[in-house]
Amino acid sequence: MAAVAAAGVTHILDMQIEFDDTALAAPHGITVLWNPIDDDFQPKPPEVFERGVAFARQALEADDSKLLVHCAAGVHRAPMMALAILCSMGWKLGEAMDAIESKRPLVDFADVYVNSARGYLQEQMKATQ
Repeated sequence: MAAVAAAGVTHILDMQIEFDDTALAAPHGITVLWNPIDDDFQPKPPEVFERGVAFARQALEADDSKLLVHCAAGVHRAPMMALAILCSMGWKLGEAMDAIESKRPLVDFADVYVNSARGYLQEQMKATQ
């Protein structure tokens, strides 16, 4: 966690169900949202995205903030949330996927997770119209 803080991370969106980073991050002044979900290849509820996107958007409002989104392996859950965050900020789905993959080549955008994020985003669009 000291290395994460030294890299300038101010906020962590922790998607892993395996461990809550809050206690480790607190001594470094890093704000954590533990948003645990299982990597079970089942559809994810909108509440998971609502919490994560709201936290990320609020964190990113500050000019000096740096957000880390992670899960246990960085293959499914964190990329799914990063996708929802970027798309909530106006990115097109394909462009967001490409950007995430360019930074994390091991990403596996499982259809069920992409569809979960897409469903959340579609509901958000309807709610704002």
